[in-house]
Parts: sequence; C-alpha cells; structure tokens
Amino acid sequence: MTFTLGLDVGGAHLKAAWLSGGELIDVVQVPCPLWQGLDRLEGALAEVAGCHRPLSDVAVTMTGELVDLFADRADGVGRILDVLAAGLPGVPLGVFAGPAGFLPAAEARDRVAEVASANWHATAALAALALPEGILVDIGSTTTDIVPFAAGCVLHAGYTDAARMETGELLYTGVVRTPIMAVAPQAPVNGVWRGVMAEYFATMADAHRLAGTLPEGADLHPTADGRDKGLEASARRLARMVGADSGDPANGGDATWRRLANHFIDHQIRRIEDGLAQVASRGVVPDEAPLVGAGVGRFLVERVAARTGRPYRFLMEAATLPECWRSIAADCAPAVAVALLNALGRAPDGTRRGRAAWASA
Repeated sequence: MTFTLGLDVGGAHLKAAWLSGGELIDVVQVPCPLWQGLDRLEGALAEVAGCHRPLSDVAVTMTGELVDLFADRADGVGRILDVLAAGLPGVPLGVFAGPAGFLPAAEARDRVAEVASANWHATAALAALALPEGILVDIGSTTTDIVPFAAGCVLHAGYTDAARMETGELLYTGVVRTPIMAVAPQAPVNGVWRGVMAEYFATMADAHRLAGTLPEGADLHPTADGRDKGLEASARRLARMVGADSGDPANGGDATWRRLANHFIDHQIRRIEDGLAQVASRGVVPDEAPLVGAGVGRFLVERVAARTGRPYRFLMEAATLPECWRSIAADCAPAVAVALLNALGRAPDGTRRGRAAWASA
C-alpha cells in the first residue's frame, strides 16, 4: 500500500491530507510559524511526513512564501521547495499552479506567479467538482477567500494576491490570528464610543472565544500576551484594546466584554458581506447560487448566507467521508483539494468530470 500526500504550506500552519487507493484516509494540521525560520517548516514537515509511508507522490500548494522571512515570493517559493525536497527525498513532487495544474518542482521555481498563494484555486476547483455553481467562502485563521464557480470552472476575476484584494476575492480577516485593531476603529462600551488602540493586545480568537463561537482546536498559536486562552484572559486582552481593565467593577461584568466581542465579530461579518457583494456584483453566478463554506471559520459563512438570503452548502457534504472526517477536511480544504485533484489527474480549469468524480476519488 502506498499513499498520496497533499500539503498546504502556510505561513502559520502546515496542513496535510493523505489518500490511499484514491480515498481520503487522514488529515492533520500542525502549527508552523514560518516567519520564525525555515526550521519551523522542517520540524512540521518531519512531524507529518512520517505518519503514513511509503509515499508514492506529493501534491503541494503554498501561501508561506509571503512571510517576511523571505526577500520576495520567488525566494520564498524556492526555499520552501528546497525544504520539501530535503524532507521528502525521492518522492515525486507536484506543485499546484492553478489553471496550469501541477508542475514539477524545477518548473515551478520559474513560474512563481502561478504557484504563489494558489491554494484558494485548488479549493474552488474542488467545489466546482462537487456542485453545479456557487460562491466558495473559505474563512481561515488569517484570511477569507470569496471565489465564484460554475459548470466545473473557477470564475475568479483576479489571480495574484494584489488583484484578488482589488476584486474582493481576498480579504485579510480570519477568526483566529487577525488583530482586533484591524477589525474596527472604535467600539461601544457602556454607552460611549471608545477608540480601539492600535496595539497588538488581542486577536479575533479572543472575541470568538468570549462569544462562544471559536471551534475547538482552531487556535494553535500563542495569544497576543503569551498568557492562557481562558475566558478571563481573553476578556482581559479585549478590554485592554479599549483602554480598560476587565476586572474593574466600574466597567461592568462579563456581559460588557461579551458585547464588545460581538461588536468586533459583527464588523468582521460586515466586511465579509462587503467582499461578497463586490464579487456577486460581477453577475457570473445567479443571485440564488449558494455560499459554499470551508475553513475553520465556516460557521461565519452560515451567518453571512442567512443575512444575505442565500442558501448555504458545506463543501464536504458531497464527499464520501465518515462524518468524523468532514470537519477537519473542511478546515484543511486546500491540502485535501490538491491531493484529490492530483489523484484525478486533471487541470482544474478543464472540463468538468462530474460531481461523482471527487466524491468517489
């Protein structure tokens, strides 16, 4: 028995998915703060590479080339591929390049514009195999991708990060790592408006924890102050963002900080709705096309769908997976996508092979 490994090399996490006989048999996510050094990727890769052996091939996509460890994207792509080659010796490596499909590592180094930050395209291509039409909304720990698809094709308006940010298809907002100061400039506290400090005191993980919406296991990184992830500590960090101490009775009790958390969450949702409105205004899919949720923050996609009057579909609902696998597979959707697309042996912008293709892959 041999295994196919799909990897999504991010700046903060390494996500991995394994196929055996064309079927998904395992998915994991491990922290990988790549900005701290290539040794973090080496360690994370060693952790996942030994899980299922032998490997017949590896399919990889990445966003980690963006971290400021690297001089530019070309430097990042090349050095990430060096680590993968050293950590997976002798295993054929296919590098995802969006509509171009999978490239050998040597060719990928010369086609950085297609390889860099292409993981969203893999997930959207998978959605296009599963459903006739829709808008993928993949909300992760750091970013949100909003990508329409129909008739087996990914209907993006932009491809590079810069173009996708212009078109509303890439938003830098996520449910874990996004700093609170990036979400709203002011917030209501006990009947007055307070400015939000431009300091890294708290993240959206704190807000979602206080609101009770953060999924278990979603937050794999240290908190802003390096302290614990309990509700009291989260309230303390969030209160600090508006110049307050959560333990001061004059500020009210726990309800004050839950209301504050929900204010920031509402702002985050509104930003996602604005991105969706921009993408939908192109008219490339019908107004009744569903929102297709993926990523660790997909619980917000359900809320956006309800608020905008669109149907909601779960990306993994078409997969022939045990129920226990569907959640982690959706959390790690790009890794699952490149593994399955590689197994299907198709360029992701080619003709559609039918919904059953990946459901049985």
